[in-house]
Amino acid sequence: MGMLIYGSGDEYEIEDRALAHLKAVIGAKLRRQESFFLSWANDPEHGSGRRSLWLSPSIPLQFRFFGSRPPELNRAWLEVLSDSSHTPRGLQLIPESEVEAHLAGNGASRDAGTESHDQDHG
Repeated sequence: MGMLIYGSGDEYEIEDRALAHLKAVIGAKLRRQESFFLSWANDPEHGSGRRSLWLSPSIPLQFRFFGSRPPELNRAWLEVLSDSSHTPRGLQLIPESEVEAHLAGNGASRDAGTESHDQDHG
């Protein structure tokens, strides 16, 4: 289980594979000096409900991974996460198992690559 360490040291447990995908999407947005919400559902053992953080280039952020090897990134998952980050609700962490349903629900084909994504949200 990895840790997202935010601001003055608040720590949030996120599974390493999901955290690696968040790191890629968040890093791209912060490099562009974008601020946005990051939201996820709490597990029942953490009280259920949802949590949202306001992420900004000016707020310290760390990613701490438990595993020593970086996972191979799932391009479709990155696309779904990135697309959600451009909505008023902000970046929504969804489980990897729900990626195909999100893509099917949007009628989107992600085979076109990031060029069309950049043009759409650019």
